[in-house]
Amino acid sequence: MGAVLFEFSWEVCNQLGGIYQVLRSKAKRMAERWRNRYFLVGPYVEARAALEFEPKKPTGWIAKVVDDLGAQGVIAHHGRWLIPGRPRVLLLEFRPGPAELQELKYFVWEHHGIETPGDVWMIDGVVALAEASRRLLHAVSRRWAAASEADAGADEGHPSTSGPLRPGRRVVAHFHEWLAGLAIPMIRRDGLPVATVFTTHATILGRSMAWNDEAFYDHLPWVNQAEEAGRFNVRCQHAIERAAAHGSDVFTTVSPITGEECTHLLGRGPDLILPNGISVEQSTVSHEFQNAHGQFKDRIHRFVMGHFFPSYSFDLDRTLYFFTSGRFEPRNKGFDLCLEAMARLNAELKASNLGVTVVFFVVTQRPVVSLQPRALENRGILRELRAASDRIAGDIGEKLFRAAASGSYTRLDDLADEYWALRLRRTLAAMRSDRPPLLCTHVLEDEANDPVLNHIRSLWFANSADDPVKIVYHPAFINPANPLWGLEYEQFVRGCHLGVFPSAYEPWGYTPVECVIGGVPAITSDLAGFGRYVEEYYGDHDRWGLRVLNRRGRSYSDAAADLARMLLAYCRLDRRERVLLRNEVQQRSWAFDWGMLGQAYDWAHDLAMARAAAGAGGQ
Repeated sequence: MGAVLFEFSWEVCNQLGGIYQVLRSKAKRMAERWRNRYFLVGPYVEARAALEFEPKKPTGWIAKVVDDLGAQGVIAHHGRWLIPGRPRVLLLEFRPGPAELQELKYFVWEHHGIETPGDVWMIDGVVALAEASRRLLHAVSRRWAAASEADAGADEGHPSTSGPLRPGRRVVAHFHEWLAGLAIPMIRRDGLPVATVFTTHATILGRSMAWNDEAFYDHLPWVNQAEEAGRFNVRCQHAIERAAAHGSDVFTTVSPITGEECTHLLGRGPDLILPNGISVEQSTVSHEFQNAHGQFKDRIHRFVMGHFFPSYSFDLDRTLYFFTSGRFEPRNKGFDLCLEAMARLNAELKASNLGVTVVFFVVTQRPVVSLQPRALENRGILRELRAASDRIAGDIGEKLFRAAASGSYTRLDDLADEYWALRLRRTLAAMRSDRPPLLCTHVLEDEANDPVLNHIRSLWFANSADDPVKIVYHPAFINPANPLWGLEYEQFVRGCHLGVFPSAYEPWGYTPVECVIGGVPAITSDLAGFGRYVEEYYGDHDRWGLRVLNRRGRSYSDAAADLARMLLAYCRLDRRERVLLRNEVQQRSWAFDWGMLGQAYDWAHDLAMARAAAGAGGQ
């Protein structure tokens, strides 16, 4: 009869972090393989569901499952996720009362030795989701086993086959992260006939420790995981993670470097590595990606003119746009190393007199009060300047054409309408400023204690006219609603010349992958899962535009010097060499498509079914 797969995550139709991107980009391939026997399961968050979820009345055996859950106080919202592939979704709404919640938490302690603190809304939500997931899998095991072939097969236009899966009526449950993983020890204790896979994308303890320890991986083999969990106040999360890792039939993570964390901190090494892919088909602009780079670079030019040109100007044709981005973890993400390398690059460019300007963007998310009023004012003045210039150009063009056709000579100044010429002069006067350009585009809530802004200032960056490296700290993610940009983040990436991501801790790292998909060269590190993956499988990665900075076992200063050398080497490329490099990068993009990397998920699910069938269980 085939198998049915339920994939559980807190980020189904609910964007919080990188797992959302994993699920969203992978869904089309999963739906193509499993067809109508693939379900994504997560908590029901009404505000998010209203944007991404299309409710549909369930039919067949899954309708009976939904009814069973409803009788137990769990509302299962059935429908489709409005993304490519339109996978089937069950969003579980379960709100136990205070007494029932305390009873559930007592059982978690009694049966699994996991202490759950009180009055922590996230922990309470994890316990509720775990219990709802347990009840769901009880109902699925019962109804799926009893379903007829017709009942289990065709649904909503899909044929009854489930693709190249193992024969037999089987249930596979794949859980992502500790937020969804608490259900694993529960269903294992119940003895459910369910094959389980658990994926940790980054251990909660490893992330906490890496933030505070520059030599995290060197110290890892000697860590007392129980003591460290207490020190960082993540005992509950860490205990859930360990229980899920040991209780699953197949334990996986996203990279070998994260596998090291799992071995030492969770006490079980991964059975398989599931690298994170991306949907190239959705992202690639085919042969027009070079045109896309030029188009979106012009949009970045416009931002730069508004930001810098009121104070001074520079040649945009000899300006390079570098950027880093990601969650606000300045040391883990390598923001600190980027800025240190930029300071060194600034000195090198002054000494070498290349005539190149570099604008370096730091894009992240921070609590802000508002956009900087001066940034908004400059943007408004630039729009006015553009409007006046376009009007004068239109007027002059028509008049010049008529004069030239009649064979008469005329001066261009005489052709401009007096009103618009005066308006242009006034706009130019309003635009000029004797203040240096802003370092940060927003008013931060706690500017005095912001580590990135303080680091920028400590390196004596002030966006002076004689500095070839300029810094723009943008503490809000770029999107079309931002009045400074009017761009999607993906378009911003395509318009830049180089992505710089020298992470000190990065289980995988989507940012350099997004660059590759857009044909943009990038720098990652050997402390990032993606960097390790590239080093292992692509020995020629330097040649085609993906550099891997060696950080492991090396000092911060040495790594900064190496990164500065890489940046300077890129600055020395001429335009033709940069075009050829973008072509090389884009040609490799399909290597990171889910069509290639998604096969690892197939292996994990097949292995889980084989182990469950053999009665081997977890380790």
